[in-house]
Amino acid sequence: MTDLSTPIKPSAMAMDAHLSGLVLRSVVIGLTAFLTVVDLFATQAILPSLTRHYGVTPAAMSFAVNAGTFGMAIASLVVGFFSPHIDRRTGILLSLTLLAIPTSLLASAPNLAVFTALRVAQGLCMASAFALTLAHLGEQCSAMDAGSAFAAYITGNVASNLVGRLISAAVADGLGLAWNFYLFAALNLAGAALVYFTIRRVQPMHAMTPTASPLAATIAHWRDPRLRAAYGIGFCILFAFIGTFTFVNFVLVRPPLALGMMDLGLVYFVFLPSVVTTLLAGRVASKLGTRPTIWGALAVAGIGLPLMLTARLPEVLTGMVLVGVGTFFAQAAATGFVGQAATENRGIASGTYLACYFGGGLVGTAMLGRLFDAFGWPACVVGVGAALAAAALLTFALKR
Repeated sequence: MTDLSTPIKPSAMAMDAHLSGLVLRSVVIGLTAFLTVVDLFATQAILPSLTRHYGVTPAAMSFAVNAGTFGMAIASLVVGFFSPHIDRRTGILLSLTLLAIPTSLLASAPNLAVFTALRVAQGLCMASAFALTLAHLGEQCSAMDAGSAFAAYITGNVASNLVGRLISAAVADGLGLAWNFYLFAALNLAGAALVYFTIRRVQPMHAMTPTASPLAATIAHWRDPRLRAAYGIGFCILFAFIGTFTFVNFVLVRPPLALGMMDLGLVYFVFLPSVVTTLLAGRVASKLGTRPTIWGALAVAGIGLPLMLTARLPEVLTGMVLVGVGTFFAQAAATGFVGQAATENRGIASGTYLACYFGGGLVGTAMLGRLFDAFGWPACVVGVGAALAAAALLTFALKR
């Protein structure tokens, strides 16, 4: 089994061995990401069923399901702040093990308030593991390998959106809502086992402890206009992503499309192209630059928005593909930029970025949910377009 902490140096080995090592490491990094965040968006595939189960409005159920992003925003900020003093391996293992507890309890949540609280608890655990893994990759990968490592991690995130939703829809349709959450609790424990066997040799923490205090480092990062812009871009990306892939579920199950539960799960094969394209984000950004890469990705997502306003399933699915490809590609490029722009205290910078990113998801759910309930799907799409436009404007500040 490969070790995520082992740097790969082409000058010290044959090129084929180097490529083999890169591929194996990328697979392990992607699988770790998959098992870390598979719970986050999988539940969106069963939103209509949960809405009926709890007898609430689409906006209320969507907010409860996406409440995990609130926990993720808080945990990302806290873990990033104390990152220099947290052992990476222990923190990731503990986070993924504890994650299985609220995941399994969701199976018997008696009301929407308890469901929401458990989703927040899930978010706290997921973000702790997510932020510590990103910090670990930033510290252990060389500058040349960092882009590919971050892209592999984001690709695992993309895959979790596809496979997680398929699993959730299939299990809920065949075995019921409760078994859906029990299965995902088992996947959380599988993630902890993977980390146990792959993260072994980690640089001693005293060697990585920065001279500046976490508060001073955080203030210094916020004073950097490039990092401020990157944080804002992250906020806008998840705002747009959640606005699209939360409320489109209700459009898909209503006439004239009127898809069933299993069909709704199969719809999320729209994420399959993103699994492939996101892997290329690191290379594209290194060749073209971060700004052109993000602008191009946001343009692709923007093209998909009007297609989702049609009443024909092929056009709607094409629009979903374009939004998924564009937002994930932009996220991978922005995440890699933060790791490069923050020359010191990368754990704190990554944690702040993730806090802004997941905060955008929570705000997007709340704001676009109100628009959806009051004015319908077209108003929601307009809100998504505004978020993409804001991200494009912020990209001007991403100078090397």
